[in-house]
Amino acid sequence: MTGKKNGALKPMESLSLTDRVETILRQYFTENKFKPGDAIPNELDMAKKLNVSRNVVREALSRLRMLGMIEARPRKGMVMTQPDLFTGMEKVLNPFILGRDSLNEIFELRLIMEMGIAEFLFARKTDKDLAELEAIINRQASPLVASKEEEVAFHGKLYHMTGNETFKRFQTLLMPIFDHVFKEYSNPEIFTETINPVTHYDLFLLLKNGTPDEFRKGMHSHLAVYFPVTETS
Repeated sequence: MTGKKNGALKPMESLSLTDRVETILRQYFTENKFKPGDAIPNELDMAKKLNVSRNVVREALSRLRMLGMIEARPRKGMVMTQPDLFTGMEKVLNPFILGRDSLNEIFELRLIMEMGIAEFLFARKTDKDLAELEAIINRQASPLVASKEEEVAFHGKLYHMTGNETFKRFQTLLMPIFDHVFKEYSNPEIFTETINPVTHYDLFLLLKNGTPDEFRKGMHSHLAVYFPVTETS
């Protein structure tokens, strides 16, 4: 037949027996609405119903355990758990195993998220948070150009102020690659030569007295120092 694409999907027959059992178990847990804390059938029962060896079931379950989907509990056996979203990311976010393109794209993801942080900050900021943020700014050596450590302290506090645990953890995950990407992206000449550059203190004032839209625009200008420099015709 014409118009058919080749090799888009892997047929089940080419998958290993363990691959197929893993897929079947995922579907079974989903279709039966298993929730965290629910006990799953034991290995022997599953092996009999699937007509495979117990070792195959054990290997499939081991994969699910590595993903954080199941775990062993005393006196309950294997139970469903809440998967950790960052389990896999923690293992691969290493500047020594990731290419430059991947490192840069991960760093750009940070910029994208921070430009959308305004509404959450304004909804959840407290006087205590603002005081701590101002103290971080007051410790900066230069009011215009922040060091890597000062950038991490300021933006890390903003992450904390969102109250979003996943967002806060993402900042932590970025730390191993921050050194490598910081030099790639930062361009202090752009920052210092910009008229009325948006500093950390400017962002603090916008957060304290401004509106979410004003803060969002200020954050965009502040992060522009990290945007790739392109020539316009």
